[in-house]
Amino acid sequence: MDLQPVHGIPALRADEYLVIGDLHIGIESHLRAKGFHLASRTDYMLDQIIEAAGSSANRLIVLGDVKDSVPGSTKQEYKEIPTFFERLLERFDTVDVVRGNHDTNIEEFLPEQVKIRPASGMKIEGVGFVHGHTWPSAEVMTAETLVMAHDHPAVMFRDGVGRQVNEPCWVRGMFKDIPSERYDTVPKNFIIVPAFNKMLGGSPVNIVGEPLLGPIMGGELLDLENSTVHLLDGVDLGKLSGLMVTGANNRKWGRKIKQELS
Repeated sequence: MDLQPVHGIPALRADEYLVIGDLHIGIESHLRAKGFHLASRTDYMLDQIIEAAGSSANRLIVLGDVKDSVPGSTKQEYKEIPTFFERLLERFDTVDVVRGNHDTNIEEFLPEQVKIRPASGMKIEGVGFVHGHTWPSAEVMTAETLVMAHDHPAVMFRDGVGRQVNEPCWVRGMFKDIPSERYDTVPKNFIIVPAFNKMLGGSPVNIVGEPLLGPIMGGELLDLENSTVHLLDGVDLGKLSGLMVTGANNRKWGRKIKQELS
């Protein structure tokens, strides 16, 4: 399975497969409680998924965090998530949801035709799929490529006068060739998927001294220094090691928001 990014949309596509992560349906309710009054973008995300699927993809894999609230749920989530997935099932023959850390009691929201996969992940045709907040299963780690979400990756750009801008990005690289205390076998490659919900912004991956989240992304198994970073429009920024910046004000703010959402 040769998964490639869809131009301009945070989704991977390969033949009949489309892969996305971090929908966070209901985030507008969370922001509304903090004083930000925003219209729901759930219908927009549905349109983006249909566009990304093109004419060939008939199986959708969602890498966790379908809902936003944890613990508990909002009226927006109860209203929008079932309809959202019913409409997806009209377009896709199969819809898989790999549990994320926000997906407590997700069964209450999803049509019974949706296949709910464990947080430890699933494996298809040599590719492992996890959300990324917990350890993958040993079976998933036998895959050649591991695809993860959860971290909402972005790259920070800073100009000469100190202004900062974050852009969502893809991070692709290889596992280190080192022994693992947990696994007999680890994948060769990894892909970190940007958040599908653009309301989340992103957490910069290029801040010195700020590790990524999750046991795999934040651990020692990935060769992050030599991983490559691509923007959603396809621009290749080169190796992550050449993009690192100091100063974590923006990063800390992004992490604070992410921790609140978690």
